[in-house]
Amino acid sequence: MIEAPTLKFLKGLSQNNNREWFGIHKKDYEASRENVLEFTSKIIADLAAFDDTIPTDLNPKDCVMRIYRDIRFSNDKTPFKTNFGIAISANGKNFKGPGYYIHIQPSKSFIAGGAWYPETDELKAIRQEIDYNGSELRSILNEDGFKKVFEDLDREGALKTTPKGYPADHEDINYLKLKSFTATSQIADTVLTGPGAVKKIVDNLEKIYPLTIFLRNAIS
Repeated sequence: MIEAPTLKFLKGLSQNNNREWFGIHKKDYEASRENVLEFTSKIIADLAAFDDTIPTDLNPKDCVMRIYRDIRFSNDKTPFKTNFGIAISANGKNFKGPGYYIHIQPSKSFIAGGAWYPETDELKAIRQEIDYNGSELRSILNEDGFKKVFEDLDREGALKTTPKGYPADHEDINYLKLKSFTATSQIADTVLTGPGAVKKIVDNLEKIYPLTIFLRNAIS
């Protein structure tokens, strides 16, 4: 589980996002990161039990994202992220295709899975798969377990117009308009810090596994 001091550290960082405060609380950061790495290790082991593309020996350090922000091309010059991001795929956080994501941030934590803004050729392949096998995708998204946790695919970045090559009255036009094929579910702080956190999260990520297979098959 995520320890309460980890969320406390992130909350303090969000209120004092500067190098001086971070330096004073460096030991708190290091303890929080170790907590997240240990948590990630358990998540990886349980994910690998049903998704054989996830290596059982995947290093948690290859999945937990850096807390330091790249501010070179950003108007926001705050130096640190105020969350811990955990990205899990066959290549850890270096996604090549669909995978899983866990976002740890006080009162704003969530889990997600799928293909986040795939490359142009992969996007084309996914749309083609939806065109050919939309009924399979709808069956996945209408499964009770998936709907209860994720409801539907995210609409972030969806086209306002019809994608080239597809009719406006296509049965699955709302999915064909997507540029990112992910599903997201919020996590309460009490769940993250509870003794059953790993099981709860992995059980919910397993509900997105059929979508992950659909997307992998599309781009393979």
